[in-house]
Amino acid sequence: MKPAILSIVLTFLLAGHVHAVGELPRTLLFVDDEDILYRPGTIKRVMEFKKHDLNPLIKPDKPWEGMIGWTSVQRQPQTGKYQLWYQAYQAKRNEDRRLRSVVCYAESDDGLIWRKPDLGIFDFYEETATNIVLIGAGDEAGGYSDRYCNSVLLDPHDPDPARRYKMLYYDWAVGEHADEGSGGYLAVSPDGIHWTKCAGPLYRSSYGGKGEQPPFQNEGPYRPQRLPDGTVRKSWLRPICLSDAVDMIYDPLKEAYVLYGKMWTPGPDGSLAWKHGMGRMESRDLQHWTRPDLVALVNDRDPPGAEFHTSPVFIHRGMYLSLNQMLDRAAGTIDAELMSSRDGIHWNREFANQWAIPRSAPGKFDSGSILTNATPVITNSEMRFYYGAYRGTAVGAVGLDRQVLGSADYQSGVGLATIPLDRFVAVTVNPLSELSHRPDGTPRSANTIGNVTLRALDLTGVTKLTLNADASRGAVQVEILDEDGYRIRGFSQVEAKPLTTDGLALEAMWESHTLADLPPGRYLIRIHLNQAELYAVTLHGTE
Repeated sequence: MKPAILSIVLTFLLAGHVHAVGELPRTLLFVDDEDILYRPGTIKRVMEFKKHDLNPLIKPDKPWEGMIGWTSVQRQPQTGKYQLWYQAYQAKRNEDRRLRSVVCYAESDDGLIWRKPDLGIFDFYEETATNIVLIGAGDEAGGYSDRYCNSVLLDPHDPDPARRYKMLYYDWAVGEHADEGSGGYLAVSPDGIHWTKCAGPLYRSSYGGKGEQPPFQNEGPYRPQRLPDGTVRKSWLRPICLSDAVDMIYDPLKEAYVLYGKMWTPGPDGSLAWKHGMGRMESRDLQHWTRPDLVALVNDRDPPGAEFHTSPVFIHRGMYLSLNQMLDRAAGTIDAELMSSRDGIHWNREFANQWAIPRSAPGKFDSGSILTNATPVITNSEMRFYYGAYRGTAVGAVGLDRQVLGSADYQSGVGLATIPLDRFVAVTVNPLSELSHRPDGTPRSANTIGNVTLRALDLTGVTKLTLNADASRGAVQVEILDEDGYRIRGFSQVEAKPLTTDGLALEAMWESHTLADLPPGRYLIRIHLNQAELYAVTLHGTE
């Protein structure tokens, strides 16, 4: 069956809550409750990622690295070499504005020790040995402000080796088109080091105009204003558009390139540029793009000053996930929360304001702003999330000249946070469950049990079931029920072998039966938890 047809079939089945297994192995994450029928006696909590002891792995130690933050990372599938691109922003020298915000390159054999190679592609004034791989259009050519953003996609779908790497970046129209303002542009590369900028923007952006009403439909977006000193303040009032920080992914489920990024929403009076939400655009060919669509934003449960900053998306186990950057604009701080989606359009913020990657304590390089990306590195046992960070705020370009060269007091940098494979969210026993109280309301001891019962699954062809779970303080047992909820002899809880360790792939087993003894059909899988945590379930076929 073709992938597109398979996707349609699975979507139809999921809509009716009768889940097909599809291709095996298949791993079910419990970031949301889509695959869960019910889970009495349990609660869910997002797992806080572990920051590496060597952080920051990449430090600002070059003259062009006033602050470093925005990142993309790829690991070459053939060689295992890590490649990382990061934005370096400095304000001490402004003779050539093209060099205020540049893209730099680093590489590593193990993802921990990074090299900044002397590439000799772009000079930084008198410095000729740099690791700079992309610079801005610059005001000398007609650009108005800084180049920004560097989202890199390693694209195996492109048959042209010269376009295997793609970078989305934000820059300014130049020359005769300078009055068109800024937007998202594309650069391509055969190796991730030597880049060629492509003509024309993928989208046009707004700039300035905060608090102004949108133009009338017969007016253009360009608003030049001559100031008393003779300079011109330029604004581009585009009401619905992506902004300056955008990430690009290839979505194999939709067979399309997709952009996710900042998108301004209007204020209570309808004026422009009030708060950021998550915007989305889609293209099949990188040339023709859908209109930008606002797909997620803050809600009534968020603090009044909260808004999104940037919402990079990655696809894992058939789910769309985002380490969404939550900005407190008044404080200027950014932490990262976990969002999820089943279609990339409708987003679940079940764990709003519970930080997957929080800021560190004051004085650390990442105590002010956490800047996530769309490119985790996934191994057989670990998920690596490289992130940029500022000690200060990412709002208003504050602190670009605070780093002292040669000092180990880092104002910014690139760090690493990890989780064991698939351990985004834990389903764990709720000690305050109703089971902890007697019928008369008097307290019992804390509750220690619960279960997770999955929606009906067609287990035809499934030969093994493994759990990503921590049962080191208790036990996990797996029970199989028929589609109507009746227990099946040989697969009940009392016949299930207890799992009592912590592991990414604990195999469910029974005293005298195996899954091969089940007749083909649909079943309910029930996972009993006793002082244990469950992260994911994997269904395996014949290997």
